[in-house]
Amino acid sequence: MDLGHTEWRKSSLSGGGGELDDEECVEIAFAPGRVGVRDSKNVAGGALVVTEGAWRSALRSLLS
Repeated sequence: MDLGHTEWRKSSLSGGGGELDDEECVEIAFAPGRVGVRDSKNVAGGALVVTEGAWRSALRSLLS
């Protein structure tokens, strides 16, 4: 899936003196029916692409 024209987003805590720094962050991008996840320090290294349902399930597991 080509995510080249998709807007990638990074946590507002990334860099800027927050708890996280760029070395620990991922970026996410939303496309119809899919969510892309990539390493913010290696954006050319590819992305993991999952369905929206799998993304929601992962977030529920992490937040519970």
